[in-house]
Amino acid sequence: MNSTIKLRWLHEEATRPVGMTWGIPWREGELSRDESLQLKSVNGLSTVPMQSWPTAFWPDGSVKWSAHAAAVHPGEHTGFVVGKGERTDAIQRVLVTETAETIILDTGIMICTLGKQGDQWLRSIVRDGIEICSGGELICLREAQSVVSGVRTSREETFESRIMRAEIEQDGPIRAVVKLDGRLRSTTGSREWLPFTLRLYAYAGLETIKLVHTFYYDGNPHEDVIKGLGIRFGVPMRGAHYNRHIRFAGDRGAFSESPKTLHTRRTKGKYKELFERQTLGEMTDFDPAEDSYFLGLLDDSATWGSFKLVQDSSEHYRIWKRTKAGCSWVKVTDGARAGGLGYVGSEGGGLAVGLRNFWEKHPSGYEVHGTDESNAAFTIWMWSPEGTPMDLRHYDTETHVESSYEGAEELRATPYGIANTSELLLYCTRETPDPELFAHMQEETQKPFLLVCEPSYYHESGAFGYWSLPDRSSTVKAQLENRLDGIISFYQGEVEQRKWYGFWDYGDFMHSYDPVRHVWNYDLGGCAWQNTELAPNMWLWIMFLRTGRGDIFRMAEAMTRHTSEVDLYHFGEYAGLGSRHNVVHWGCGCKEARIGMAGLHRYFYYLTADERIGDVMDEVRDSDYTTVNLDPMRAYFPKDEHSTHIRVGPDWAAFSSNWMTRWERYEDTKYRDKILVGIDCIKEANYRLISGPTYGYDPKTGLLTPLGDDNWGRHLAICMGGPQVWFELAGMLKDPEWEDMMADLGVYYNQTQEEKDKMTHGQISTKHFEHPVLSAAITAYGAYYKQDDETARMCWSILLGSAFAKVDLQEKVSNVTHVDTLREIDWMNTNEAAQWSLNTIIALELISEWLPESVNEGGENNAESD
Repeated sequence: MNSTIKLRWLHEEATRPVGMTWGIPWREGELSRDESLQLKSVNGLSTVPMQSWPTAFWPDGSVKWSAHAAAVHPGEHTGFVVGKGERTDAIQRVLVTETAETIILDTGIMICTLGKQGDQWLRSIVRDGIEICSGGELICLREAQSVVSGVRTSREETFESRIMRAEIEQDGPIRAVVKLDGRLRSTTGSREWLPFTLRLYAYAGLETIKLVHTFYYDGNPHEDVIKGLGIRFGVPMRGAHYNRHIRFAGDRGAFSESPKTLHTRRTKGKYKELFERQTLGEMTDFDPAEDSYFLGLLDDSATWGSFKLVQDSSEHYRIWKRTKAGCSWVKVTDGARAGGLGYVGSEGGGLAVGLRNFWEKHPSGYEVHGTDESNAAFTIWMWSPEGTPMDLRHYDTETHVESSYEGAEELRATPYGIANTSELLLYCTRETPDPELFAHMQEETQKPFLLVCEPSYYHESGAFGYWSLPDRSSTVKAQLENRLDGIISFYQGEVEQRKWYGFWDYGDFMHSYDPVRHVWNYDLGGCAWQNTELAPNMWLWIMFLRTGRGDIFRMAEAMTRHTSEVDLYHFGEYAGLGSRHNVVHWGCGCKEARIGMAGLHRYFYYLTADERIGDVMDEVRDSDYTTVNLDPMRAYFPKDEHSTHIRVGPDWAAFSSNWMTRWERYEDTKYRDKILVGIDCIKEANYRLISGPTYGYDPKTGLLTPLGDDNWGRHLAICMGGPQVWFELAGMLKDPEWEDMMADLGVYYNQTQEEKDKMTHGQISTKHFEHPVLSAAITAYGAYYKQDDETARMCWSILLGSAFAKVDLQEKVSNVTHVDTLREIDWMNTNEAAQWSLNTIIALELISEWLPESVNEGGENNAESD
């Protein structure tokens, strides 16, 4: 192994103390579970306390991925490396104490007391003996709707959190994690709904607490409408009203005021200077005798007890304030994109709360009441009640399979069991932050600091199978790299241009394009939201790994958060399955395992050790059982003696992704054995992976029963992430026959019917091997494994013949008019954009020696809309 592994910042280096958790991959046998690791400065002169734990294991028991946590103080170190060696004991430690009713986190800077039951998950935060926060609870405003005699009526009901389970997941010394589970309960009745999970992260010596909040929808969308969803904190208010401060981050600066500003029509001279200092957050002292006249003016001036900011779209927010209940709200200002950070404080300190992706996941907001009283209520709205109530109904009452590419005749368009996750960062400060510190807080909230490895190390370690590093050593390689970068740039532009934002939408891309209306097919059945179709998650993560670009990491992270929560069912009838692409994310009648398979999300998990993604990957481990009640092939194979019917891909490929992840994370051989049973069954088929692809399946035994050698199309087996999972699985199984089976499929896929007949005796039809560009990863593997010149050249012909290879997306853009002037590529579709990119990256790793001298030597343009 390398003697040390160099780490770098994902974005800019932190300028203030920060807590971070990150992951590192290892080759098999390099690191045993009992070996300790050191975090050092890059010059090796000093060590940094670090907490480490394994997150995945190789079959031989060595560590495959490790996770690490550190509280880093910038300025003390010029950079970091990790290597074997005795770890440095932490001088500052986070202490975790559990009682019958509470869990207490003491970072050395603040003491946070959590409730294990009741409505207040947060009992208090104390710093320097002063209570900064007097409690925290989750709140929901439910708008109950009903129709009586043809008239729709509604009433509002308030719900508050009830903690039902508390678990200490990590207890230091550097990082502590507490998981709270509960439900929201009506304040006026007995109903409970909206299960939630709330995780809290504390780091030694820091004043911050990270919150990750997930709620699950378990209502009836026609009756149970969420009007508001938020977290409310109590903030003790001390001292004179003019020494209390409110802060809201704006587009670039901040709204900075006080319940009692020093601004009157007589404010001048030294009082103007004091007013300027007040807006910077400084405390003000007055002499009762010398300043009596001005104090009288302050007594006569208005006291503003309430403030709020509402981000009602990705393009607009408004700030209001009010003196007291029963009086009007006064508009302060309008802006475009608020920074997602608010602060409430007074003498002795205060609480700042950042909500990540604040404007991207609108409607969101901040609301403060009681700043003129002894305790202020500070609410962070993940869904602001000032916006339109949350509408989770489907867009129609019927399906449109033929006309609109919807996947099944059954409607099944239910949001029951979907989820959404939000991230918040709490700052417990001893004084009001000045503008520079406030800006730092905002930056840390929206772009959390993270250490990552160099792309060359990820590649050297074999992390996530086969992929190539950027290489511009020849004209054609440089052109392909430019195309790969251009596709990323195009989609970054489309997210902004098309405003792919919103609480339920942010992170997803659209599926395909309508050049007549100059819009993506937002209203055309199965051609609207992508919902992991053709593995765009894998494309984005692999692009990050090979480039190290922070902007791509954030794209991939947003897509992972969205698709792992919104597109997946976490409980209920479809638990472990996801919804195929549709106008509404949960709208398609096709509920399949491949949409939420662990293989799409494990990139994020292993790079960050994010526990919420770990939960999701645990949830899908037995998704094959759900297919007994919802047969993936029910439209084509009637009920028979088999429990259900599945395809080798994408169904069994998704299962094997879930099982491989379970095996490597927990060393659970039950799931390894299930993979082996399936592989043995495929080996017994007449033509192994080429046969099928549909089998009878029994989830109890894992047995696949052949239903014929040519019973369905093959392209779905190799375009939903199956090859990427199988390549990495091969590195764990070390089964030469499994590798040979994959290679055979790759070589076979694009052969002529005449050549296929030689191999399969006329029993398998070429028409079942469609969309060649989707096969390029498995084809490249076949060429590489068998050192097959003809197959390698065929693979490059397919990839280089695509419009994505031939067209510079930054140059071939038309300016058109929709509701505004737009930049357009009218043949675009995300299916092939993702697959061409992913497969080209793999081909560059496996068969670059067969690459022609120019793109023009490739085949004809074969751009497809799949």
